Amino acid sequence: MGASELAPSAKPVLLLDVMDTIVYDPFFQDMPVHFGMSFKELLAQKHPSAWLEFECGDIDEDQLFAKFFADGRRVDGGALKDMLVSKYRWLPGMEPLLARLVAAGYRLHACSNYPTWYRLIEAKLAPSRYLSWTFVSCEGAMKGHRKPAREAYEACIEELQLQPADLIFVDDRKVNVEGARAAGMHGILFEGADALEQELLRKGLSF
Repeated sequence: MGASELAPSAKPVLLLDVMDTIVYDPFFQDMPVHFGMSFKELLAQKHPSAWLEFECGDIDEDQLFAKFFADGRRVDGGALKDMLVSKYRWLPGMEPLLARLVAAGYRLHACSNYPTWYRLIEAKLAPSRYLSWTFVSCEGAMKGHRKPAREAYEACIEELQLQPADLIFVDDRKVNVEGARAAGMHGILFEGADALEQELLRKGLSF
């Protein structure tokens, strides 16, 4: 059986990245504007590890705000969170696609590098109507592990008690898809809802 094929009798489980796969990610465009700088300037001035530590659950949001910038300037955390919430939105076509997959009996799980602010996304958009927030880098089985580290994918496999070949992983970043494939999963690079639907149909899903 080829790497792109699923067992005929299998009903695969889908692992879905969230930011810029299901939900628009404000980090690249809106966050720099919020701080009055370009994205390049934001990358140069932010603390080199604070956001990653926050994503891994190693620091809380107050600690993030205190060290967000390398020079120690304090961040207005409430204003930052309000901005993020105002920008979170479904990517075109993704909500109806997820709804159709769930209606057809497929199990969907988030597999996301994101901090506890995933709850802000849940409060606004309620993706849990379609998927479980099972794998987030800040807590639970995947805590402390970020894609594309092999440990992140292994945590998913172990928690779900499935064979890697029974899992379809979807992400907008090629390096993360390659990491999933290296762990034995089926990997799909997200390039829009229509393209994802066609790729799932090619893999034999019916919805």
